[in-house]
Amino acid sequence: CADAGKLHIELQQLVSKYDAMVGIALITDRGDTVTVNNDEHYPLMSVMKLHQAVYVAHCLDSLGLDMGYEICVNKEDLKPNTYSPLRDRYPDGGITLTVGELLCYTLQHSDNNACDLLFDRFGRPAAVDAYVRSLGFAEFAISATEDDMHRDAELCHSNYSTPLEAARFIDWLYNGCYGGDNLQYVRQVLLDCRTGLQRIPAGVPADVKVAHKTGTSDCDALGRWVAVNDVAYVILPDGRNYSLVVFVGNAGEDFAAVEQLIANISREVYMSVKQSQ
Repeated sequence: CADAGKLHIELQQLVSKYDAMVGIALITDRGDTVTVNNDEHYPLMSVMKLHQAVYVAHCLDSLGLDMGYEICVNKEDLKPNTYSPLRDRYPDGGITLTVGELLCYTLQHSDNNACDLLFDRFGRPAAVDAYVRSLGFAEFAISATEDDMHRDAELCHSNYSTPLEAARFIDWLYNGCYGGDNLQYVRQVLLDCRTGLQRIPAGVPADVKVAHKTGTSDCDALGRWVAVNDVAYVILPDGRNYSLVVFVGNAGEDFAAVEQLIANISREVYMSVKQSQ
């Protein structure tokens, strides 16, 4: 970017105005890295569905299957009292969906039941964690399902990452790993995501492509947001690209203000990258 040191100072000044712990990581296609508050472990929330999707693509590859592989969805798979557009659409279950359709639910809609169904069919959180570690990532952990976290909110802290490790992961997905059609499907689903548009996408012009995955907690007993996250791969019209992660934890601000903070960070980063030659 134009001046990594200057950007680091600007981002630090920006986040210091908010009642929250804000972690930021940027990796540019030139190899520049900028981080703010990277030494903390931030709850991933639904960002872990990105890790799961990469693992599921690997499982399909290993079995010689594609995203058209079908899975039965039973009523008992559709737990109540959790966020699930899938359950809302098919409350009685008894349907068959492709893995590709289920990943659209998890990646584009953060569907908790679809996520846990994939855990049940392809491998539990420990299997996802082990596979991602085998790719060379270490500063993260995945050990709880959505249902686990629903039963015990403290377990959300057991699915965590540093901002830089999350940025390295999505950068790897788009730049360091080419894979086959199954991974390409995951990349495209993230590019087509239209949720969380008030976060990183709100900080860039409309002609900039953003592939991203959000994560959002409930408020804790003190009325503070445990985590409001966005992990993105950003592609400029001229082909330049960068990976950006913003993790906002323990936020005392209202939700709109937290999303605006993420958008403001995104705008600062975009302007810095755009000014680089």
